[in-house]
Amino acid sequence: MSDLRRVSSNPHVRSRTTTSNIMMWVVIALLPAAGFGIYNFGLDALIILLLSVASCVLSEFIYEKALGKPVTVGDFSAVVTGLLLGMNLPSTVPWWIPVLGGIFAIIMVKQLFGGLGQNFMNPALGGRCFLMISFPAIMTNFVTDTYTGATPLANLKNGVEVNVMDMLIGRTAGTIGETSMLCIAIGAIILFALGIIDYVIPFTYIISFALFVAFFGGYGFNWSYISAQLAGGGLMLGAFFMATDYVTCPITPKGRVIYGLFLGILTGIFRIFGANAEGVSYAIVITNLLVPLIEKFTIPRAFGIKKSAKKEAKKA
Repeated sequence: MSDLRRVSSNPHVRSRTTTSNIMMWVVIALLPAAGFGIYNFGLDALIILLLSVASCVLSEFIYEKALGKPVTVGDFSAVVTGLLLGMNLPSTVPWWIPVLGGIFAIIMVKQLFGGLGQNFMNPALGGRCFLMISFPAIMTNFVTDTYTGATPLANLKNGVEVNVMDMLIGRTAGTIGETSMLCIAIGAIILFALGIIDYVIPFTYIISFALFVAFFGGYGFNWSYISAQLAGGGLMLGAFFMATDYVTCPITPKGRVIYGLFLGILTGIFRIFGANAEGVSYAIVITNLLVPLIEKFTIPRAFGIKKSAKKEAKKA
């Protein structure tokens, strides 16, 4: 019989894009911000990044080997988690902080829930939040030989004027990968150009946050204040590299918009009304938990099915 009659299971059209390809490009897109962090904070930053990546990769390898599971470190997802976690840490933390954070991110947040594709929140941010709650003094120490003052966001919260141009370039205190908005933007452009991320979530996030700050920040539509809030802290890194995580963001079109709105509002609440100057990590983690609920109410109706018929089917 001719092979032309043989029918295989769907999908019949496959893309050459793989998880490892996507993750590799994400790593490449993160390199400008990571590289500037090393330039900005020195050898300590490089050591933190290497320890973070190594702990994530080894944790995944050892866990999967111990349980007899297929080893998946070749998909680069653990590398992305380690790099993001390291970029969200101050260069002043002791060596065991990125190691502990990497183990928690991979084992507790990712592997115990089934591995890549099953985690309920972004592993890197889960690890960072764990470290923030457990070691707040260590995680908020940004004093280095180069920068001895408070971070720009802390100054903003205290009513102190900040230099927005320094924040755009990255000549400020902060975590290793969040200081240079320019380098983060370069990485985001790479992801946009390759179609790895789209504009809906990050732009909805940024715009809703800007509007929230304008209405509730106490300065109105003061562009200097709004731009400083946008350029400061982990907002840009979170918006382009963590809020867009395929596993933990909605797949429905309306859901992605609602997701971005929640992110912007929560980040604004934490920054304006919270005790700390930052709030991106907690905003993304909390909104990750809301994704199943968001998707439940934003699933598109199947073509040809009326609302009434759908309700009757549910009742039956």
